Amino acid sequence: MKLKELEKEYDKLQIKYGDKNLDSIYNGGCSNNPDICFVFMNPTGKNVASYDGWKGLKAPWIGTKNIWNLFYNLNLLDENIYTKIKLLKGKEWTEEFAEEVYDKVKKHKYFITNLAKCTQIDARPLPDSVYKEYLKLFKQEISIVKPKNIVLFGNQVSSIVLDEKISVSQVRKKCFIQKVNGKKYKFYSVFYPVGNGRFNIDKSIEDIRWIINQNK
Repeated sequence: MKLKELEKEYDKLQIKYGDKNLDSIYNGGCSNNPDICFVFMNPTGKNVASYDGWKGLKAPWIGTKNIWNLFYNLNLLDENIYTKIKLLKGKEWTEEFAEEVYDKVKKHKYFITNLAKCTQIDARPLPDSVYKEYLKLFKQEISIVKPKNIVLFGNQVSSIVLDEKISVSQVRKKCFIQKVNGKKYKFYSVFYPVGNGRFNIDKSIEDIRWIINQNK
């Protein structure tokens, strides 16, 4: 199976759980055995790729600024691209620029996804039941991409993927080994670095640096 084949399923769930005027956002970056897969919660309407008429990549965080601070501070984003991101307003992102950004993500060997792909108009919380609807598809996504390490952002995503109650503050720098479709993967739970979690970004950076160094 290929990642493209999962998109129809994501689109069906967008109709069920997402905003009816927005498209589902999929994933992006290095999809062949990346060093790290970063798993966020779900996309919002701040992502300009979710609007009708966008023909380019349907990848996370297109048209946003704050998350790229994280990747830049981890040396996972080139300075010239980061500078452009900081200068551009969301609607000024072009399909070509989104490709340019994600080419650099690929170059640095990481993959970005959300557990739930249903785009909401804003950052409203989703119930666990919605995330659980995506769990089987997420496991297929992981089986296709085969990341060396998987970073789960926040308590809710961590708890659902690991199938146990997780409080990130209690499990920092702890590796969880779990099987996905018969193959073992390394999971780490990390503070959510943007939105309400933006005050924790320094801890997120510290823990991800530690994960990168452990796996050199």
